[in-house]
Amino acid sequence: MRYDKEDIQAALRVLREGGIIVYPTDTVWGLGCDATDAEAVKRLYALKEREESKSMLVLLDSPAKLNYYVTDVPEAAWALLEASDYSENSDYSEFSDQKPLTIIYPGARNIAANLIAEDGSIGIRITHEPFSKALCEQLRHPLVSTSANISGHPTARFFREIEQAVLDRADYVCRYRREDDVPCEPSSIIQVNTDGTFRIIRE
Repeated sequence: MRYDKEDIQAALRVLREGGIIVYPTDTVWGLGCDATDAEAVKRLYALKEREESKSMLVLLDSPAKLNYYVTDVPEAAWALLEASDYSENSDYSEFSDQKPLTIIYPGARNIAANLIAEDGSIGIRITHEPFSKALCEQLRHPLVSTSANISGHPTARFFREIEQAVLDRADYVCRYRREDDVPCEPSSIIQVNTDGTFRIIRE
């Protein structure tokens, strides 16, 4: 399925103005904003009714951009990325059965301070899903990705399960993949430390 370029452009206009979107990702439907805009991030926490002490992850479209947002990417993280990567040229349907990987990196930088955990870390996932990848590429900033639900409420497995309150509070709701009926799951999460050790947060 090809996405509508007008849908992408409408989402980008909202993001660049500090707004919040509801959009499809490589996992569950997400709420997103520009990850470098602290005021937009603050609004997103309020929309989700989530405490700011609970950090949110971000999406990037390419591993090549990691070094700009992480002080020193551990070698173990590069190894994990290489092992879990899919082909950049694959159609999304070809790798949708692979579970995406979020890595928590130490030494976050150039990201809104209210996204960074108390220990200075940030969770980043490289997305190859066409819509979210295009958003990241064209925004030229990382994109916040947090599940499209009120904090503490069930995670929506597909678009029609998203609560109306969430849709009403967002500034734009993307049209792409609304009809998908295949349940999606959150990503695996691994925390990688500067000494090369790592810890599995969620399989």
